[in-house]
Amino acid sequence: MNFSQSFRLAVKSLLASKMRALLTMLGIIIGVAAVIIITSLGNGMQNYMNAQFDQLGANLIQVQIWGLGGGMSSRSVDPDDMYALVDKYPQYLSGVSPYVSTQALVRRGSDEYKRTSIYGVSEFFYDAGRNQVLSGSKLGEGRFLSYVDVERYQNVCVIGSYLAKDAFGGDALGRTITISGTPFTIIGVMAEYADSTEGSGDDVIFIPYGNAMRLNGTGWVSLYLFNSADKDTSNLAKGIIESRLYKTFQTDDAYYIMSSAEMMDAMDSMLNTLMAILILIAAISLLVGGIGIMNIMLVSVTERTREIGIRKSLGAKGRDIRSQFIIEAGTTSAIGGVIGIALGVIMANVLTAVIAVVLGTGNDGFVAVPTLGGIAVSFGVSVGVGILFGYLPANKAARLNPIDALRYD
Repeated sequence: MNFSQSFRLAVKSLLASKMRALLTMLGIIIGVAAVIIITSLGNGMQNYMNAQFDQLGANLIQVQIWGLGGGMSSRSVDPDDMYALVDKYPQYLSGVSPYVSTQALVRRGSDEYKRTSIYGVSEFFYDAGRNQVLSGSKLGEGRFLSYVDVERYQNVCVIGSYLAKDAFGGDALGRTITISGTPFTIIGVMAEYADSTEGSGDDVIFIPYGNAMRLNGTGWVSLYLFNSADKDTSNLAKGIIESRLYKTFQTDDAYYIMSSAEMMDAMDSMLNTLMAILILIAAISLLVGGIGIMNIMLVSVTERTREIGIRKSLGAKGRDIRSQFIIEAGTTSAIGGVIGIALGVIMANVLTAVIAVVLGTGNDGFVAVPTLGGIAVSFGVSVGVGILFGYLPANKAARLNPIDALRYD
């Protein structure tokens, strides 16, 4: 009996008992579908995060400084030190912006906005070429902070789309908003970035960092955002910053530096680890499915003992019987694998739509991506599981004594 005959016989056997065949395949179907969904979501999340990092800029370097306590507290750096570093190494560093987060009461007339985030930045925080700030949102109207605004501590601000709509009905340019009792003139409005609700990424105000430091009542800046001259010099730029800070603090425990490329690598590494763990968990379903196939094939061998005896008495060799049952097991798991792949792809598309709604990203945001490689591996593993767990029943059938088999009732 050749392969095609064994395959047709296997399909005929499955069709003869559809419900039993479906239950046999169930573990394979669930396992393969789970693997497809996990890999699709993982690839989609990886692409989504990389796109978000690309928006922030591949050259971005974040520098967190917490300094030293006790008697070493006199060792510190200020914005002028960071600006001087950029001026000294223009071939490696293209700019820097202090990033000062502050809390203050925001008022427009009698209305109070208690959840509004206030950030003090410099003019470098905005990239005119990309019409985008370093946090990823774009400028919608007016202009961003200028060098003069920052240098002269001018009471001007750029607000998010939520404040523009809620406080000014969409007509905010040139109007005034009060921050901690001080009136600030609105010179720009950011385009909608999140969902324009209270407390969201659109409920923000950008002011000169010096003004934010005054609101905080401190001369300390803990976070700086640098840009390397280009992507290739990012590591050199990071080394220059590290050298400057180590010279001041004499220890690397006083600061932390990370580039966008490192953040992307770290996130990818964590995501890959998480995916591997989830795939291993999903593989348990494949193991259960394989055991189910083995059990059913053992039952099938028992039910078809007389058939095996007749075939052997007519000249069939042990390897012919063995190959027939292995092909049946492989066919069962292969069909289950195909159904699992189809189910996984459908569920990945459904989850794409659900996650897009949850994240508010629309059609251009998160997309679960089933890959041909993942599909091929899933199918191959499903067939392999069937063959592996089908070998024991097949071998049992091949070793049956034809006389005993013919006597079996």
